[in-house]
Amino acid sequence: MGTLLHFRSLYLEAFEGCKPEFVVILLKVYSYFCAAMLLMAAYALTDRALNGFEF
Repeated sequence: MGTLLHFRSLYLEAFEGCKPEFVVILLKVYSYFCAAMLLMAAYALTDRALNGFEF
């Protein structure tokens, strides 16, 4: 749990003091999008591996 809190603090600290607010919002949306894509890729890989890589 401490690692997740550390990553959260780093994430929030990275956007402190950024002046163009719309750029900060775009970067946050992009980071959530990238995290979702990584989770979907991990899910697809494990699903394929558990089902014998049948296409």
